Amino acid sequence: MQTADVRAQVFASFVLAERYPGRVEERTESIFRGLESMVDSTDGAMRLARTAGDLEEAFAGGPVAAIFGLEGADPLQGKAEHLKRFFDRGVRDMIFAWQDNPFSGTAFGKNTPLTAEGARLLGLCEELGVMVDVSHLSDAAFADVCGQATKPFIASHSNCRTICPSKRNLTDEMIRNLADHGGVMGINLSSGFLSPKTFAAWQDVKERFAGQTLTWQERERLAREIAPSVPRPPFGLIVAHIKHAIDVGGENCIGLGGDLDGIIHTPEGMDGVQDYPQISGALSDAGLTHGQIDKICYGNFLRVFREVLPSA
Repeated sequence: MQTADVRAQVFASFVLAERYPGRVEERTESIFRGLESMVDSTDGAMRLARTAGDLEEAFAGGPVAAIFGLEGADPLQGKAEHLKRFFDRGVRDMIFAWQDNPFSGTAFGKNTPLTAEGARLLGLCEELGVMVDVSHLSDAAFADVCGQATKPFIASHSNCRTICPSKRNLTDEMIRNLADHGGVMGINLSSGFLSPKTFAAWQDVKERFAGQTLTWQERERLAREIAPSVPRPPFGLIVAHIKHAIDVGGENCIGLGGDLDGIIHTPEGMDGVQDYPQISGALSDAGLTHGQIDKICYGNFLRVFREVLPSA
């Protein structure tokens, strides 16, 4: 992060109820303690960001801002009101569901909309100052957020479905709606969301094991074993998705989403967070202006988090 001069990072707590039955809060708390321990180990170089002021200070040269998020609201155990104690703990970004849950349908689920409890969660996020994050949500739930949100929201790690057909990516209509709400989408660096060829290759892998009953640990192990045999797509696809998003939604709707803590396959030349400066260079080579590149690299996300997070 220091090599790339990253000034703010969302750290996602990914806890599914089916993987930690009866222990979702305990597991989430252990992840939070891990983040706090990491922050403490930096001797002041990083701190947990709870307010817009913390982000402003980070981009003015202060400590790097660590934003704590929930990737899936399973730890709330079906009750929107439980967000309040997670907010007090420091949560400032909320993806309602990673797989279908009591709050929302998801991209790889049954395309169900926000539930009544999901609508309550949306309202409470806006009331408290937690960023609503629609990555992983179903198309139907995305439409519900568009219809109900009164503040900007984000798709923190989603790409353009026109280029790569994964359901995790946004259609052009979704990109326009996100932009119309003042929101931002963050380019996901996972090859399967960037390249249609890589997406198809991973679909073939899934079909090979479709008839087998595998635990999630076995699925993850197999994916890591197979990943080296799947060709890495070209770095230029990152630029292609960014330029398409600009063409559809304008230069204010796009940023860098990464997902580097949750993926195992990246394009050529992108091996970790230290490689982010290459994106800036590639965008310059593609003809984008310095002002546009600043918006993509930090300005757009800083704007929307500044608007949504508590001011102090």
